[in-house]
Formats: sequence, structure tokens, C-alpha cells
Amino acid sequence: MLRALQLEPEKCTGCLQCEMACSFENEGVFNPSKSRIKVFAFHNEGRFAPYTCTQCDEAWCMHACPVEAIVLNAATGAKEVLGDVCVGCKVCTIACPFGTVNYDSVSAVVHKCDLCGGDPWCAKACPTGAITFVDADNSGLERMRAWAQRSAAGSASFNAPASKTVQNYQKA
Repeated sequence: MLRALQLEPEKCTGCLQCEMACSFENEGVFNPSKSRIKVFAFHNEGRFAPYTCTQCDEAWCMHACPVEAIVLNAATGAKEVLGDVCVGCKVCTIACPFGTVNYDSVSAVVHKCDLCGGDPWCAKACPTGAITFVDADNSGLERMRAWAQRSAAGSASFNAPASKTVQNYQKA
């Protein structure tokens, strides 16, 4: 059974432990700017909200990539960036409606959450349970989708990307 990150902003204290764990696991440094998960601060309200790639079923970033550098990891369900294939064109960063695909100017490729190969460090590091790794069926993805599609004028509508064959792979 596939698992997914469940984000509960009401539990987030803004401690940034998730960002620190992510940057260390993926980049070998404690540097929130290199994290694949971000904590958005609502300073006026004193609230915080963690956000990262939701591993969309209809992954616009993956469909937009002209060199097919974003592939589905069949074992984890994560859409992963193949760094040796990515040409750094940044089209996927534009295609992602959530802004969770980011360009790294040092490596000249994009980075996004890959669920740490099925053992996400952000969830392990979160002291309040604002980030948990749960069965995908119980992740609240539908609640997140509903929230993302709301707008001041009512429901927003999105045009789905054109159909594209998805390349699956499994790490050896």
C-alpha cells in the first residue's frame, strides 16, 4: 500500500525541524533554503503551515518536463527528479500549481520531495505530529485538493495537461 505525507498546519509551531531534517538528508547540510519542504509563516496570525509536493496523481510537473526527467517511483508513489537527465529548463517549476518544484542554481537541476525513498525525514523530525507519513488512502488529499481549488470568487477551474506516457522505474 502506498503512503503519503499528511500535513496538519494547526499542529505546526514553526520550529523548522522538518526543513532542517530534509536539507540534511538530501543535501548534507542544515540549511532550510535547501529543504524540499517549507514552513509558511503567517506572522500576523501567529500561525504556520508546512507544505511540500503532494505527489499528485495527475502530476503536471512530470507531464510538462520536455526530457522526461521526472518519473514515477512505483515502489513509493513519489514523482522523482532524475538529476542526470534534468536539463534545468525549469518548465516543471512553472507547471506545478503548488510551487513545490524548485530550481537549484548550484547543481543546475530542479529538486522536489521524493519522500526520502519511502522514509521521509520531515515526518520523523516533526515534534508535534504536524507532518506524518500515513496510508495514502487516509492522507486527507481530497481535503487538500478542495482547499487548493478554492478562490475568493468561488471554485477555481484548472485545465488538465495533455496526456503523456508515464515512465515507471524501480531502484535496484
